Amino acid sequence: MAHRALMGFYKKLSPIKKEIKTFENLLVLDFEATCVEDKILSPQEIIEFPCIVLSTKTWKVTNAFHKYVKPQVHPKISYFCTDLTGIMQQTVENEQHFPVVFSEFCQWLEKGNYFNEKENSAFVTCGDWDLRVMLPEQCKLSNIEIPYYFNQWINIKTAFCAKTDYYPRSLKDMLKHLNMEFHGKCHSGIDDVHNIIRVIQKLAKMYNSEFTITSNIQIKDSFSFNTVY
Repeated sequence: MAHRALMGFYKKLSPIKKEIKTFENLLVLDFEATCVEDKILSPQEIIEFPCIVLSTKTWKVTNAFHKYVKPQVHPKISYFCTDLTGIMQQTVENEQHFPVVFSEFCQWLEKGNYFNEKENSAFVTCGDWDLRVMLPEQCKLSNIEIPYYFNQWINIKTAFCAKTDYYPRSLKDMLKHLNMEFHGKCHSGIDDVHNIIRVIQKLAKMYNSEFTITSNIQIKDSFSFNTVY
């Protein structure tokens, strides 16, 4: 009953009515972060940064960015985190810290011309945690201003509900609802991204779907650091 009520709630909220823009590129993003068992790690830090570009003209992958990130505050990866994400200490040991990786990612976006001219791209996440919580907290920790184009995105769960009248609990739940199996390791950022792409492709085929903005950060959702709007 609770899930049914939640499903109805999200269907009423999504997609955001004022956003009717059709995007040429969907930038599917899924962070993995440091974590420990049985308590909330503070602060959490991004340790995997994957983003894959999907063309809405062909529904094929056209570009990819994937980096692991060495955490600074809690530099040791817990056994629990490794078991959950597959990310080992040696995976991140020789990688750059977040400020360098984030700068490389923004340069990659600029080179791809995804937000430079026609604003023809949108990020896609599974849930709102990546861009509403994790990126702002990481950028605050690293004293980095967030570019404006991170202030809105498509929550694939909300978009999924708008098309199917079913609000999924998880990525695996979405796949199950579409009679698909998860490929790879759950909570591996890059594997999660590939599976989100499979969901998008299936929705596009079944429902001739257009994907519009479902979530955003408004000025009133302020943080104690400067955000570029």
